[in-house]
Amino acid sequence: MNSVFSKLPNVGTTIFTVMSALANEHKAINLSQGFPDFDIDAHLVELVHKAMKNGYNQYAPMPGYMPLREEIAKKIYHTYNISVNPDTEITITSGGTEAIFDAIQAIVKPNDEVIIFDPAYDCYVPAIELAGGKAISIPLMPPDFAPDWEKVKSAITDKTIAIMINTPHNPTGAVLTEKDIQNLIQLVQDKNFYLISDEVYEHLIYDNQTHHSVLRYPELRERSFAIYSFGKTFHATGWKTGYCVAPPELTKEFRKIHQFVTFASPTPLQVAYAEYLKNSVHYIHIANFYQQKRDMFRNLIEKHTKFKLLPCLGSYFQLVSYENISDKPDTEFAIELTKNIGVAAIPVSVFYQNKQQDKLLRFCFAKREETLYKAVEKLSKL
Repeated sequence: MNSVFSKLPNVGTTIFTVMSALANEHKAINLSQGFPDFDIDAHLVELVHKAMKNGYNQYAPMPGYMPLREEIAKKIYHTYNISVNPDTEITITSGGTEAIFDAIQAIVKPNDEVIIFDPAYDCYVPAIELAGGKAISIPLMPPDFAPDWEKVKSAITDKTIAIMINTPHNPTGAVLTEKDIQNLIQLVQDKNFYLISDEVYEHLIYDNQTHHSVLRYPELRERSFAIYSFGKTFHATGWKTGYCVAPPELTKEFRKIHQFVTFASPTPLQVAYAEYLKNSVHYIHIANFYQQKRDMFRNLIEKHTKFKLLPCLGSYFQLVSYENISDKPDTEFAIELTKNIGVAAIPVSVFYQNKQQDKLLRFCFAKREETLYKAVEKLSKL
């Protein structure tokens, strides 16, 4: 047998899998991987059960169950005052990660360049490379991780096919401002490239900040794939259901990829979400829910540990600096923290292509109060 030629020779098991496995092995509190440890709404579970009992157990249409796409269009109008065509502009996917992959494969050709901001969610670069493209990294620097738009402008070449943005941002918790969006609009004027906007944490935004979706801005919307996740909004990450909003001509190319990746996402879940979305109360108060958790976690960390807090304006992740605790590289420190203290975190260097070391860890605060209290009690021993 010939040895396998790896299309991703530099990719191993994701850090999320590694740290979660390590947390299980050492019975540590898992604040590494981004998933809640509390139950989802029992009513949503009942709606899935009802859909199954009512026979919604076969393939959904490839673009998604139409009543769900119609409810998403209503949600977008309610949230952003934007009209979207559910037939030609919305596609249901098996999570936000699939939508990101599909969008990249739809537009990126060999030798194309895609500008990304580091630190970046770890699926971006492999998907770009699988399409034959090259990721061009623009560093976001602590503590505020604000984009340097002059650096972005300098990075644009005749090979640039897309810019990827992520707001609220994973892993930093930063959000793009109105000024950032205006800078982006200036950059794309008279340019022939696309935007891929990862907005899966759209409702997890704090301190009266506004989520500036690309859908709000005609100059951006006309060239954008905007990507969302029900898993993040409704605490059901294991259901892997998301969607992409894009203009008809981009949606057409997006669906060509989607149909050969998953074809269709689970039907009973789509039927349940369609019913659940009819009541906007299920998503309009999510920010308040998570801000309470963020505030509690930050207060505990500040009061009882030697970690230094960085700003967190969105997502359900909190970055901390351990510069007052250890000089070790972040991956080594995160492993020791899991084994010796009993709390698992994600080292932030893994989100950088150059593995930049800033002595930062990412904690997920989408947890029950007792989980966060127990975690900080352990961390206070450092």
